[in-house]
Amino acid sequence: MPAPQPPQPSQPSRENQPSHADPSPHTDRSAPTTALSPVVPPVLAEVVRSGFVEGRHRGSLVVLGADGAVELALGDVTAPVFPRSSNKPMQAAGVLRAGLDLAGERLALAAASHSGEPFHRDLVRKMLDEYGLDPALLQCPPDLPLDAEERDTYLASGAAPDRVTMNCSGKHTAMLAVCAQRGWPLETYLDAEHPLQRIIHRVVEDAAGEPVAAVGTDGCGAPLMAISLVGLARAFRSFVAAEPGSAERRVADAMRAHPEYVAGSRRADTWLMREVPGTLSKMGAEAVQAVALPDGRALAFKVEDGATRVLGPVLARALTLLGVEGPVVDRIGRAPLLGGGLEVGEIRAAF
Repeated sequence: MPAPQPPQPSQPSRENQPSHADPSPHTDRSAPTTALSPVVPPVLAEVVRSGFVEGRHRGSLVVLGADGAVELALGDVTAPVFPRSSNKPMQAAGVLRAGLDLAGERLALAAASHSGEPFHRDLVRKMLDEYGLDPALLQCPPDLPLDAEERDTYLASGAAPDRVTMNCSGKHTAMLAVCAQRGWPLETYLDAEHPLQRIIHRVVEDAAGEPVAAVGTDGCGAPLMAISLVGLARAFRSFVAAEPGSAERRVADAMRAHPEYVAGSRRADTWLMREVPGTLSKMGAEAVQAVALPDGRALAFKVEDGATRVLGPVLARALTLLGVEGPVVDRIGRAPLLGGGLEVGEIRAAF
C-alpha cells in the first residue's frame, strides 16, 4: 500500500462577495454582529509535524506600497476587524491631542502591551504617583505578566494578579492622567461617550482614512474601534509619515526609540523596532499585526481563528515580501514544534 501523502493547502472560495458591518460608530454592544466576511479567507500558515500538514490557519493580509496604494491583498482586506491592541498608537495619540504632555518611555508605555516586567510595573506606578492617581482607579482587570518567563518569576515570588501588571496598564494610566488634568470624570473614562474616548474615536478615523465601522469593548475594558485592514495599515503609515511634533509622530518616535516599553525584552515588536531602524510595529490580541516602514510601506493582517502562535511566521513572510531581511526576520519567523522535547516540525507561512 502506498504511503499516505500530506494534504495540500486548499484554495479560498471566491464565489461570495464580502459584507460589511453597520457603519454606525456606536453599535449596540449586545447586538449580534456579522463583521466577518462570508468569503473563505486564504491559508496564511500551516502547522507541519514530522513532514505532515496537521493544521492550517486562515486570514487576511494587506501590503501597502510607499505611495499608500495596495500592492498585495490576501482575503478580504476591506471588511472591518477589531485591531485590538494594534489600536494603541492611535489611543496614545488621542491622549496627546486631549492635552497630556508625555514623551519618551512614558509615551511608549501609553501605547504598550507590555510584558509585565519589573521596569514596566515600576514606570506605571511612577506615572500614577506623578499625577496623584491611586492604582485603584485603574479599570483594566487584574492580571499576570503577559510574558511567560516573567509570569513564572512573578508567581514564584508569591505575587498575585494586579491591575498594574496587566499589559494595558500604561494606556489606562495615561487615560486617567489626562482626565484628571482636564477635570473630566475618572470613574467613566472607559465610556464610549466620554470626552476622551470621543477624541480617540476621531483620531482612529483620521489615521485610518475611513469611518469606524463598529465600537466594542476590548479585553482591558476600553472602547475598541473596528476598521479595515487597509485602514489599519494606512493608520500606521500615517504615523510614520506625520509631521514632526504632531501627536501621531510623537507617538511613533517614542515607540521606535523605546521599543522595550512597547512590548518587552523577549517580544517580536521590540526586536523589529530595535533592529530595523525607523520601523513602527504593534501586535494585537486575536492575531492582529500592523507594521509601517520608514519609507511609507506598511502591512496589516489578521489570522481568523486568533491563533497568536502564527504571528511570527506570517509577519516574517510579509516582511520578506517588503524586502526586509536579516537575522531579526529569521528570529521572528521561527516557530518550531516539539515532540518528546525534540524539534519535529514548524509553523510556517503558506503564501
